[in-house]
Amino acid sequence: MANLQGFDANTVEPADDLEPIPAGKYVAVIVDSEMKPTKSGTGNYLQLTFQIVEGEYANRLLWVRLNLDNPNATAVEIARRELSAICRSVGVLVPTDSTDLHNLPCMIHVRLKRRNDTGELQNEIKGYSKRDSVASKTLETTSASSTDAPWKR
Repeated sequence: MANLQGFDANTVEPADDLEPIPAGKYVAVIVDSEMKPTKSGTGNYLQLTFQIVEGEYANRLLWVRLNLDNPNATAVEIARRELSAICRSVGVLVPTDSTDLHNLPCMIHVRLKRRNDTGELQNEIKGYSKRDSVASKTLETTSASSTDAPWKR
């Protein structure tokens, strides 16, 4: 159990429902990563949390699950190929830990997909690329202090 330290919902406006963001490309960084067991218990997946860092949808979170440890060889191959795309998009080709991929900007390619169980639309990351080179050059020419967040340098 977690201590809520006297939280009073009467004093805080409730959060609005978050609608899916429009399909498109967004600058994002990985802010969290964790290996978790699969529902069946026969393997593990790497869950990556991406946070959009620019534009109207800044601070929105999207998740990716990579089946890196799974009895299904095809699932593992798909996950390894997706991890390769992520590594290339952030410029870390030989990470030793998933945290090596954190806080490095890349472009995530987001699409809308209908859920099979509810029919509601949800976001899905379908691709990755390096951050726009024009934006990178602009950032390089601006002076950024060492206290700036990595994606603002």
